[in-house]
Amino acid sequence: MKMLNSFLRRKQINYNKKKLLSEIEEVKSALDLARNNFEQVLDPELIDCYIYELNAAQLRYQSLLKTAKQAEN
Repeated sequence: MKMLNSFLRRKQINYNKKKLLSEIEEVKSALDLARNNFEQVLDPELIDCYIYELNAAQLRYQSLLKTAKQAEN
């Protein structure tokens, strides 16, 4: 029983790491898209929109990196 619990725990940790890495990749893509949209936008009303998107993606990215670093310890 103890071996099974250990196996399941390792499996869960691996799943969480994969999920976290996947989320980081998604946020990196969102950052690139928001950055690109911001650089290309001509409509002044959309500038604020892309600034908010860029800031939100940056904060999410920083949060995920912090979580990943904590998981390594």
